Amino acid sequence: MTAHSSRANHWRRGRLAYTALLLLSAALLSCGEQRVPPQPASVVPPAVSSESHIVAGDVPPTTGTLRNPHAGDAAVARSGALLFTAMNCDGCHGTGGSGWVGPNLGDGRWRYGGADAEVFNSIYFGRPHGMPAFGGALGTEGVWTLVTYLRSLPVPPNVPTQSWQN
Repeated sequence: MTAHSSRANHWRRGRLAYTALLLLSAALLSCGEQRVPPQPASVVPPAVSSESHIVAGDVPPTTGTLRNPHAGDAAVARSGALLFTAMNCDGCHGTGGSGWVGPNLGDGRWRYGGADAEVFNSIYFGRPHGMPAFGGALGTEGVWTLVTYLRSLPVPPNVPTQSWQN
């Protein structure tokens, strides 16, 4: 066997392996769950009301109301669980949002309010003392996915006694 035919066989096998890999990738991608694309959401949510914001003339700007488009959707909550891990939220809030360096997200007690819109604002804009703003990285759809997941967490049977209520 000559060096030329050996190289030709090597290239043929390489092209065949590459083609097989492409076909397998296309097959795997086509097997994924088909989802209806989400309705277009506003790029930036309404303004957050906060005691640290200065409002000219003591009149706040008009804003819309935030409403979770996925409230109670179990499939979105499962996606949110994956996103919670992928974004390393569990690095601060613990596995399943059970609390660690950051607060427990499943015990029903919230520093900045536990309504869907308030949780959305906490994730989107961040909060003082360690909660970064994820709105720029996740967009509104990603943040609503996380909110849906957090709202699906069961309240633990033993809740610590400390409360953020005055």
